[in-house]
Amino acid sequence: MKRRKLRELGIEVGKLPTGKKNCITDVEGVLVGHVTLIEDLEGCETVRTGVTAILPHGRNLFREKVIAASYVINGFGKTTGLIQLDELGQIESPIMLTNTFGVPATTQGTLEYMLKQNPEIGDTTGTINIVVGECNDSYLNSIRLLPIKPRHAIEAIVKANKNQVEEGAVGAGTGMVCFGYKGGIGSSSRTVKIGSGSFTVGCLVLSNFGKREEFRHWQYENSKPEPEYMTDGSIMIVLATDAPLSDRGLKRIAKRATIGLGRTGSHVSHGSGDIVIAFSTAITIDHTTEHVILTKQELREDTLVYNQLFQAVAEVTEEAILNSLTMSKTTTGRQGRIVEELPYNFTRAMRGESSESK
Repeated sequence: MKRRKLRELGIEVGKLPTGKKNCITDVEGVLVGHVTLIEDLEGCETVRTGVTAILPHGRNLFREKVIAASYVINGFGKTTGLIQLDELGQIESPIMLTNTFGVPATTQGTLEYMLKQNPEIGDTTGTINIVVGECNDSYLNSIRLLPIKPRHAIEAIVKANKNQVEEGAVGAGTGMVCFGYKGGIGSSSRTVKIGSGSFTVGCLVLSNFGKREEFRHWQYENSKPEPEYMTDGSIMIVLATDAPLSDRGLKRIAKRATIGLGRTGSHVSHGSGDIVIAFSTAITIDHTTEHVILTKQELREDTLVYNQLFQAVAEVTEEAILNSLTMSKTTTGRQGRIVEELPYNFTRAMRGESSESK
């Protein structure tokens, strides 16, 4: 049976309107690409993993950087690039997502792609800051076999497009588990009106956190017992907007993703790597310029619009997480383990119906 997004199940999260596609590529210029790896090996080993690439725009990101920030909700994670990202307030590479042990190979592949695109890197100019985030998919994926290779990162970047984002058990989300059900990639968007125009906020998550009893909308009946997990899990949250925000402003909106995460039931466990990366496409910063003064417009913070951006971030984060669950299919992995897809009877709880309701 075809899996459906939350709104196709008749459930709306929040009050702000969604973008046309209700995903992160509603933000003009943003591209997303996936590489999904599924393979059954000898014995009880399986490959259930992948790479996801988020490009703030389709041009040369090193030469045209975007304003960005990150916010670490809980730092049990193995990301690359966040130190320089926060120091300079810029992103100059695709944002890559994968499994924990796939970070080195994904970093290498992304670096190889950017070096080929920019011969001056490490020669006539400085080095480059590659940004990679991760979650641990070792319950379903034979992570110790290191199935992610540099070529997979390159392929994900090349595949990136502005279409409706593929969600569920795809790309980096192939082997992820959320609230004891099959998690993975989820996305959502909101529009905020300003005069005769509007701003868009988009979110893409890699969900891999939480126990079943923590899920606010879980219906206990008709569900098999939750398997035992070794880790607390993690979530990567990527936010995009076309609103003209400074890196400080982006860090402020990134913090509001915590609200959407909490609304689903997460209490941010000790061993959960919960990390937000936010960027704005409103302007780009040239890598080389003769100008010593940068002039740019920024949205005033003491406005209704700013508060609505906060609201939008909370809403898209919550809905993206739920979409990662409703779009994922039951998956069999290593050692014969099975992680069920989320049964759709959970929507009764979201409608306020009792378990006896039909």
